[in-house]
Amino acid sequence: MAKGKFERNKPHVNIGTIGH
Repeated sequence: MAKGKFERNKPHVNIGTIGH
């Protein structure tokens, strides 16, 4: 869920979220 939201905001941020 958050992944899709982050992807629309910033695709590169989504990677950092998954890492954390």
